[in-house]
Amino acid sequence: MGSCFNCHNGNIATGKPANHIASSNTCDDCHTTNAWSPAVFDHNSVSPGTCNSCHNGSTATGKPGNHIQTNAQCDVCHSTRGWTPANFDHNSVTGSCNSCHNGTTATGKPGNHFVTSQQCDICHDTRGWTPLVFRHSSGNYPGDHRRNLSCTRCHRNNSQTVTWPNPAYQPDCAACHANDYDQDEHKKYGNVRYSVSELRDCSGACHEYTDSSLSTIRKRRSGEHRVSDGSFD
Repeated sequence: MGSCFNCHNGNIATGKPANHIASSNTCDDCHTTNAWSPAVFDHNSVSPGTCNSCHNGSTATGKPGNHIQTNAQCDVCHSTRGWTPANFDHNSVTGSCNSCHNGTTATGKPGNHFVTSQQCDICHDTRGWTPLVFRHSSGNYPGDHRRNLSCTRCHRNNSQTVTWPNPAYQPDCAACHANDYDQDEHKKYGNVRYSVSELRDCSGACHEYTDSSLSTIRKRRSGEHRVSDGSFD
């Protein structure tokens, strides 16, 4: 046993075809004398965590060029029954995501990724990179608007840092909507109109008063605008 190549060298008898997986020349490691197929290799004698001692691209098939970036051993994700499906158990992970997903040990953020210092599991889960789910918990978040906004409507530079169009009014509505403000629609008393700063939080009160003392309300207006409203009417 183990001397197959003495004959199966392509001259005396059929040898390895050009598309054979990278392997040694010991045919009976995988084949039997009955036929070339099926080919089966018994991994029971192989110590766990030593896969790349054979699967290095020379002795046996190694990682293809499009394999995810990783320095882990094959049996961390694959089984001896086949390369697919590939599964990694994250239950034993105690470190932060980017301790592995750094582009070297495992796949990291692509070049066009949203610029953020957050860990992967803030938006992703261990079942897949998509779909993305993020829940805003910041006190500066105004709430979900009446329609779904794209991330870049607020995160204009594709970054976790929000660039306010009118930063003097952040985090109130006017920080984004000051340029939409129509003074004519917001009468305070007589011919005096409310300023943007006075109504920076659109959901507040903008009563119309009888005079400059602001002691008597002529027309009540409260909570006219909310982010969930269908319009600003």
